[in-house]
Order: sequence, then C-alpha cells, then structure tokens
Amino acid sequence: MFTLFSSGTDWTGVILRLTLGLIIFPHGAQKMLGWFGGYGFSGTMGYFTGTVNLPWIIGFLVIVIEFFGSLSLLAGLGSRLWAVAMIVLMLGIIFSAHIANGFFMNWTGAQGGEGYEFHLLVIGLSLAVVLNGGGRFSLDGYFSG
Repeated sequence: MFTLFSSGTDWTGVILRLTLGLIIFPHGAQKMLGWFGGYGFSGTMGYFTGTVNLPWIIGFLVIVIEFFGSLSLLAGLGSRLWAVAMIVLMLGIIFSAHIANGFFMNWTGAQGGEGYEFHLLVIGLSLAVVLNGGGRFSLDGYFSG
C-alpha cells in the first residue's frame, strides 16, 4: 500500500497529474453535471445504455472515472490508481469508438469521427503518473509521508 500511495517531492508529478486532471475534468463535468454543454448524469447514462448499448455499469464507470478521477488527480489522492483507471478507460474508448477513424483528430470535418491521438496523449500522461506518483503537494504524499 505504501508503494501504491507513495509520492516524491518533485515537480514532475505535479505537472503530470494537474495536466491530466485539468484535461479530463471538463469531460467528466459534462457527463456528471451537464456543464460545458454536456447532458448530465441521466442524459449521459441514457445515451450510453440506449444509443451506444453499453452495459449500465460501464457507462457508470466512465462517468465516475472521468469526474471523480479528474478531481482526485487534481488533489493528488490515489494518483496511481486513477491514472491506471484512465489508461483502461482510454483504451476502451479507442477500441470501441475511435479506432476506425484513424490516428488524427477530425480538424477539417472530413473524417467520419475523431481519431485517437488525444486518447494516446492521455494514456501517456497517465502512464507517467503511474510510474512517478503524484509528486509535490499531493494528498498521496501527505498521507504516505
């Protein structure tokens, strides 16, 4: 448990987890609260289970990981665990929704949908958090130290 929650005092972990948390938070807030043009929890669950045909538990976990995971990363609480959850989430999103669209984002609107380059960036940031920990000013460091 100590290794899982231990965190150094370097700035690298801070930069990684804050970047990851700030990137994912708006997506989670769309799904959980309806902020930033999102549909909120009920609307998102309805879309996931009705349109995308995901099992309810998968839809629920997507919302929880994006919303609570991003907030936890911002605080540095359970940084490694949430980063692993982000990796699993992004791999699932790539292979269920974006792999057919290729690598690149759909900047020109010419593709059928978005590519998976964004998701690979999130995976890279998450992997770095898994290896490094939350860094300076993380709750992980406070509780494990």
